[in-house]
Amino acid sequence: MHDIEPFYLWRDDYIAAEDERSPFYGRIYDEFVFTQKIYNYFIHPQWDEFGSQTLYTKILFADYDHGFAILEFIGEWNDCLYNDIMYLKQEVLEPLMEEGIFKFIFICENVLNFHGSDDCYYEELSEETTDEEGWVVLLNVMSHVSDEMKETRLHHFLHFDGGFNEFNWRPHKPVHIFKMIEMMLNNQQKRLAY
Repeated sequence: MHDIEPFYLWRDDYIAAEDERSPFYGRIYDEFVFTQKIYNYFIHPQWDEFGSQTLYTKILFADYDHGFAILEFIGEWNDCLYNDIMYLKQEVLEPLMEEGIFKFIFICENVLNFHGSDDCYYEELSEETTDEEGWVVLLNVMSHVSDEMKETRLHHFLHFDGGFNEFNWRPHKPVHIFKMIEMMLNNQQKRLAY
């Protein structure tokens, strides 16, 4: 796992550690010393810790004009033991929401497991983003992780599965990804309206 680093091709456009509005502003990374672990496995030092013992993130891009952010995740999302959603919401998402970001794209292809608990924080997050015409979309969730999320009823609060699970995001610029996802969400809403 130590050689899986966050996506870096947008670093010319955005670096969270250099963004004064980012919750990770001022972070310093050591490329040679690996200190962060998921269980007994070291992970690449570019991943950001936010309070979880098993889940790390990286804000790949934040656009305050369009009100969206793209975050990549690695590890095990464990609400049952570690209440990861609480830490994520309080330490990362709420600071971004205070800056006007209410549309979140979570890249989850490196989330290896999900262990759910109750859905209170997800419901709260959904209400807060929806009140501002926002949303949370999860891209490329592994099928067993998706199944666990559905068992916890997270599909009522987050958008995942379907076209979001086969989304080839890497060749695109962040604003293009954002526009494609908005179009997909609008198409879903139109289908539900009929």
